[in-house]
Amino acid sequence: MIRESVYLMPAMGANPRIFEFLSLNKYFDVYHLSWIPPEKDEPLHHYAQRMGQRIKHKNPILIGVSFGGVLVQEIAQHIQCRKVIIISSIKTNNELPHHMKLAQLTHAHRLLPTQWLKNIEFFASFVFGKVIQRRLEHYKRYLSERDPEYLNWAIDRLVNWNRMEALKDIVQIHGDRDSVFPIKNIHQPFKKIEGDHAIILTRSEWFNKNLPKIIMENVVDSTFLK
Repeated sequence: MIRESVYLMPAMGANPRIFEFLSLNKYFDVYHLSWIPPEKDEPLHHYAQRMGQRIKHKNPILIGVSFGGVLVQEIAQHIQCRKVIIISSIKTNNELPHHMKLAQLTHAHRLLPTQWLKNIEFFASFVFGKVIQRRLEHYKRYLSERDPEYLNWAIDRLVNWNRMEALKDIVQIHGDRDSVFPIKNIHQPFKKIEGDHAIILTRSEWFNKNLPKIIMENVVDSTFLK
Protein backbone atom coordinates (compact mmCIF):
# COMPACT_ATOMS: atom_id res chain seq x y z
CA MET A 1 0.00 0.00 0.00
CA ILE A 2 1.28 3.46 -0.92
CA ARG A 3 1.98 5.61 2.12
CA GLU A 4 0.32 9.00 2.14
CA SER A 5 2.47 12.14 2.47
CA VAL A 6 1.46 14.30 5.43
CA TYR A 7 2.75 17.87 5.83
CA LEU A 8 2.48 19.58 9.22
CA MET A 9 2.37 23.39 9.63
CA PRO A 10 2.87 24.80 13.15
CA ALA A 11 1.08 27.72 14.80
CA MET A 12 2.08 31.36 14.53
CA GLY A 13 5.44 31.90 16.19
CA ALA A 14 5.87 28.19 16.83
CA ASN A 15 8.32 25.67 15.43
CA PRO A 16 7.71 22.04 14.35
CA ARG A 17 8.47 20.80 17.87
CA ILE A 18 4.78 21.29 18.67
CA PHE A 19 4.21 18.04 16.77
CA GLU A 20 6.78 16.07 18.79
CA PHE A 21 4.13 14.02 20.61
CA LEU A 22 2.37 12.88 17.44
CA SER A 23 3.05 9.33 16.30
CA LEU A 24 2.03 9.31 12.66
CA ASN A 25 5.13 7.77 11.11
CA LYS A 26 3.73 4.27 11.50
CA TYR A 27 1.22 4.90 8.74
CA PHE A 28 2.42 7.97 6.84
CA ASP A 29 5.46 9.76 5.49
CA VAL A 30 5.50 12.89 7.65
CA TYR A 31 7.15 16.19 6.71
CA HIS A 32 7.42 19.34 8.79
CA LEU A 33 7.00 22.83 7.39
CA SER A 34 8.49 25.89 9.10
CA TRP A 35 7.71 29.58 8.81
CA ILE A 36 9.78 31.46 6.24
CA PRO A 37 10.39 35.22 6.30
CA PRO A 38 7.62 37.10 4.48
CA GLU A 39 8.44 39.60 1.80
CA LYS A 40 7.61 43.24 2.50
CA ASP A 41 3.81 43.69 2.47
CA GLU A 42 3.44 40.20 1.00
CA PRO A 43 -0.17 39.06 0.50
CA LEU A 44 -1.07 35.81 2.21
CA HIS A 45 -1.93 34.11 -1.07
CA HIS A 46 1.54 34.92 -2.42
CA TYR A 47 3.21 33.65 0.74
CA ALA A 48 1.14 30.47 0.48
CA GLN A 49 2.26 30.01 -3.11
CA ARG A 50 5.91 30.24 -2.03
CA MET A 51 5.31 27.85 0.85
CA GLY A 52 3.59 25.43 -1.51
CA GLN A 53 6.82 25.19 -3.52
CA ARG A 54 8.37 23.49 -0.49
CA ILE A 55 5.90 20.62 -0.78
CA LYS A 56 7.52 18.01 -3.00
CA HIS A 57 4.85 15.30 -3.09
CA LYS A 58 1.70 15.07 -5.17
CA ASN A 59 -1.70 15.15 -3.48
CA PRO A 60 -0.43 15.55 0.09
CA ILE A 61 -2.49 15.75 3.25
CA LEU A 62 -1.99 19.20 4.82
CA ILE A 63 -2.42 19.67 8.58
CA GLY A 64 -2.12 23.11 10.15
CA VAL A 65 -2.45 24.42 13.70
CA SER A 66 -3.99 27.83 14.52
CA PHE A 67 -2.64 30.38 11.99
CA GLY A 68 -0.86 27.45 10.38
CA GLY A 69 -4.34 26.10 9.71
CA VAL A 70 -5.21 29.30 7.88
CA LEU A 71 -2.03 29.01 5.84
CA VAL A 72 -2.60 25.41 4.72
CA GLN A 73 -6.02 26.42 3.44
CA GLU A 74 -4.34 29.05 1.30
CA ILE A 75 -1.67 26.61 0.15
CA ALA A 76 -4.49 24.31 -0.99
CA GLN A 77 -5.48 27.00 -3.49
CA HIS A 78 -2.16 26.56 -5.28
CA ILE A 79 -1.51 22.82 -5.19
CA GLN A 80 -3.74 19.77 -5.43
CA CYS A 81 -4.25 18.24 -1.97
CA ARG A 82 -5.88 15.03 -0.94
CA LYS A 83 -7.15 16.49 2.34
CA VAL A 84 -6.83 19.60 4.52
CA ILE A 85 -7.10 19.29 8.30
CA ILE A 86 -7.02 22.27 10.66
CA ILE A 87 -6.52 22.09 14.41
CA SER A 88 -7.39 24.92 16.83
CA SER A 89 -7.98 27.11 13.79
CA ILE A 90 -10.72 28.76 11.76
CA LYS A 91 -12.13 27.88 8.35
CA THR A 92 -13.57 31.32 7.45
CA ASN A 93 -13.18 34.90 8.65
CA ASN A 94 -16.65 34.62 10.20
CA GLU A 95 -15.08 32.45 12.91
CA LEU A 96 -12.67 35.16 14.05
CA PRO A 97 -13.33 36.33 17.62
CA HIS A 98 -14.94 39.73 18.12
CA HIS A 99 -11.76 41.54 19.20
CA MET A 100 -9.97 40.44 16.00
CA LYS A 101 -12.87 41.63 13.87
CA LEU A 102 -12.71 44.94 15.73
CA ALA A 103 -8.98 45.12 15.00
CA GLN A 104 -9.80 45.12 11.28
CA LEU A 105 -11.32 48.55 11.82
CA THR A 106 -9.03 50.00 14.49
CA HIS A 107 -5.71 48.45 13.37
CA ALA A 108 -4.88 48.03 17.07
CA HIS A 109 -3.32 44.64 16.30
CA ARG A 110 -0.36 46.39 14.72
CA LEU A 111 0.81 47.40 18.18
CA LEU A 112 0.78 43.86 19.60
CA PRO A 113 4.01 42.23 18.35
CA THR A 114 6.32 44.59 20.26
CA GLN A 115 4.39 43.84 23.42
CA TRP A 116 4.56 40.10 22.74
CA LEU A 117 8.34 40.16 22.29
CA LYS A 118 8.76 41.94 25.61
CA ASN A 119 6.19 39.79 27.39
CA ILE A 120 6.63 36.07 26.74
CA GLU A 121 3.61 35.31 28.94
CA PHE A 122 1.32 37.37 26.69
CA PHE A 123 2.85 35.87 23.56
CA ALA A 124 2.50 32.30 24.84
CA SER A 125 -1.14 32.82 25.85
CA PHE A 126 -2.01 33.94 22.31
CA VAL A 127 -0.18 31.07 20.60
CA PHE A 128 -1.23 28.29 22.97
CA GLY A 129 -4.09 29.67 25.06
CA LYS A 130 -4.41 30.77 28.67
CA VAL A 131 -3.99 27.29 30.14
CA ILE A 132 -0.34 27.31 29.08
CA GLN A 133 0.51 29.84 31.80
CA ARG A 134 0.82 27.00 34.31
CA ARG A 135 3.69 25.42 32.34
CA LEU A 136 5.18 28.47 30.66
CA GLU A 137 8.83 27.46 31.10
CA HIS A 138 8.15 24.16 29.33
CA TYR A 139 6.31 25.75 26.42
CA LYS A 140 8.86 28.49 25.72
CA ARG A 141 10.87 25.98 23.71
CA TYR A 142 8.14 25.91 21.07
CA LEU A 143 8.15 29.69 20.49
CA SER A 144 11.26 30.27 18.40
CA GLU A 145 9.71 32.36 15.61
CA ARG A 146 9.68 35.81 17.22
CA ASP A 147 11.06 38.10 14.53
CA PRO A 148 9.11 41.40 14.77
CA GLU A 149 8.61 41.76 11.01
CA TYR A 150 7.26 38.22 10.74
CA LEU A 151 4.91 38.67 13.70
CA ASN A 152 3.62 42.00 12.41
CA TRP A 153 2.93 40.37 9.07
CA ALA A 154 1.35 37.22 10.53
CA ILE A 155 -1.03 39.01 12.86
CA ASP A 156 -2.13 41.43 10.16
CA ARG A 157 -2.77 38.59 7.70
CA LEU A 158 -4.76 36.66 10.30
CA VAL A 159 -6.91 39.61 11.35
CA ASN A 160 -7.59 40.57 7.75
CA TRP A 161 -8.06 37.07 6.33
CA ASN A 162 -10.81 37.34 3.73
CA ARG A 163 -11.99 33.77 3.22
CA MET A 164 -15.80 33.82 3.23
CA GLU A 165 -16.54 30.17 2.38
CA ALA A 166 -14.95 27.07 3.87
CA LEU A 167 -13.00 24.69 1.69
CA LYS A 168 -15.00 21.71 0.57
CA ASP A 169 -14.48 18.67 2.83
CA ILE A 170 -12.11 20.49 5.18
CA VAL A 171 -11.73 18.77 8.57
CA GLN A 172 -11.71 21.07 11.60
CA ILE A 173 -10.72 19.80 15.06
CA HIS A 174 -11.36 22.24 17.90
CA GLY A 175 -11.04 22.32 21.67
CA ASP A 176 -14.18 23.05 23.66
CA ARG A 177 -12.29 25.54 25.87
CA ASP A 178 -10.26 27.27 23.17
CA SER A 179 -9.41 30.75 24.48
CA VAL A 180 -7.93 32.10 21.23
CA PHE A 181 -10.70 31.05 18.84
CA PRO A 182 -13.69 30.47 21.20
CA ILE A 183 -15.83 27.53 20.18
CA LYS A 184 -18.96 29.69 20.27
CA ASN A 185 -17.72 31.29 17.03
CA ILE A 186 -16.94 27.99 15.29
CA HIS A 187 -19.56 26.85 12.81
CA GLN A 188 -20.53 23.30 11.95
CA PRO A 189 -19.23 20.98 10.74
CA PHE A 190 -16.29 20.46 13.10
CA LYS A 191 -14.98 17.81 15.48
CA LYS A 192 -15.10 18.98 19.11
CA ILE A 193 -12.74 17.56 21.69
CA GLU A 194 -11.94 18.53 25.26
CA GLY A 195 -9.16 21.06 25.69
CA ASP A 196 -7.88 24.58 25.12
CA HIS A 197 -6.01 26.08 22.17
CA ALA A 198 -2.96 23.87 22.80
CA ILE A 199 -4.71 20.53 22.16
CA ILE A 200 -1.99 19.53 19.70
CA LEU A 201 0.26 19.29 22.79
CA THR A 202 -2.11 18.55 25.65
CA ARG A 203 -4.29 15.99 23.85
CA SER A 204 -1.61 14.10 21.93
CA GLU A 205 -3.03 10.75 23.09
CA TRP A 206 -6.37 11.59 21.46
CA PHE A 207 -4.67 12.63 18.24
CA ASN A 208 -2.48 9.53 18.09
CA LYS A 209 -5.59 7.38 18.45
CA ASN A 210 -7.93 9.27 16.13
CA LEU A 211 -5.93 11.37 13.67
CA PRO A 212 -4.77 8.46 11.47
CA LYS A 213 -8.40 7.43 10.95
CA ILE A 214 -9.42 11.02 10.25
CA ILE A 215 -6.63 11.39 7.73
CA MET A 216 -7.58 8.24 5.86
CA GLU A 217 -11.35 8.71 6.00
CA ASN A 218 -12.71 8.86 2.44
CA VAL A 219 -9.16 8.59 1.07
CA VAL A 220 -8.70 4.80 0.96
CA ASP A 221 -10.10 1.87 2.86
CA SER A 222 -8.95 2.62 6.40
CA THR A 223 -9.78 -0.75 7.94
CA PHE A 224 -6.07 -1.36 8.53
CA LEU A 225 -6.11 1.50 11.01
CA LYS A 226 -8.78 -0.04 13.25
